[in-house]
Amino acid sequence: MLGVGGLARSGFLELRLLQRPARGVCSAVIHRKSPACVSWCAAPPPARHRLPVRMSSGVGGGDVAPNAAAAVPGASGWYGGLADSAPVHLVEHFLVGVQQGSGLPWWLSIVAATLSVRTLITLPLAAYQLVIISKVEALQVEISELAKRLRYEVSVRARERGWTEKQSRFQFQKNLRRLVAQLYVRDNCHPFKASVLVWVQVPLWVSLSLALRNLSLQESAVQCDLAAGGALWFRDLSSPDSTWILPLGVGLINLLLVELFSLQRQNPTRFQKLLLNFIRGFSVLMVPIAASVPSSLSLYWFLSSLIGFSHNLVLRSPAIHKLLKRPLPGSETPYRDLLSALVNKYRK
Repeated sequence: MLGVGGLARSGFLELRLLQRPARGVCSAVIHRKSPACVSWCAAPPPARHRLPVRMSSGVGGGDVAPNAAAAVPGASGWYGGLADSAPVHLVEHFLVGVQQGSGLPWWLSIVAATLSVRTLITLPLAAYQLVIISKVEALQVEISELAKRLRYEVSVRARERGWTEKQSRFQFQKNLRRLVAQLYVRDNCHPFKASVLVWVQVPLWVSLSLALRNLSLQESAVQCDLAAGGALWFRDLSSPDSTWILPLGVGLINLLLVELFSLQRQNPTRFQKLLLNFIRGFSVLMVPIAASVPSSLSLYWFLSSLIGFSHNLVLRSPAIHKLLKRPLPGSETPYRDLLSALVNKYRK
């Protein structure tokens, strides 16, 4: 998923529309080519398919349809505007550039693009998130001591000035918020900074998903390349995975990420339990959604979740904790302890 560690971290934006059935156009492997695709594939391909970055007005040329909203079936209204937006076209340009520059088949180009984005952008942000969270956790003892002293001072002042219980509670909460804010400024660890990962990862995930869907469904030479650019059981990246292997992989890895996150909460609140159950349900819902979109999308979702899971494990390493100057984990064998915790959780 988006990195469920942050907690699934939203990402529900386009899924209702992304699940519309992908057209089996231009499958050079197992489907009969449509007339439109034949006209694209029959012509001698240029040395490189250039994909100019198109603006939402649709101005542009090249080997892809000039307007994504018009070329992709079912794209209209706000979704059409989003699918035809400049950020999505920039991502299309990036994906085609990776494939053309590397000369790799499309499935391997998607692997390379996903790995580079998750490693160069989201992994450093995830490490930064860990640093902020560790600083906030380290302040909890100091905040608790401050709250005790403040409660005593407010009670003394309340007796002197005749405050009611409601007034005393208001003064306590107001001054505690001020003191806590000062501590956050002192240690440069406001909790909002820990959400930077979400604000970057969600738009990236949506833009990459929409870009791949545009490229997979537009009647263009790029779509023909995608139709012949798969491997193993997903030979046609422009059509859904009929075997459901990739969709099931997406659901299983996302569920595993949720369980890893749940192990970090020893005594979860009722809200946290409800949120975890909601994300578990959404992870299951992702399976039929991934089975109804082009294989290029389900491949990207599978890879993104798999890489996110790997990063989650890497960030648990004692060596990484030392590098980030975080408190070392309670055990020198975090991975063995993690496996034991998972096993014990489901033995009960």
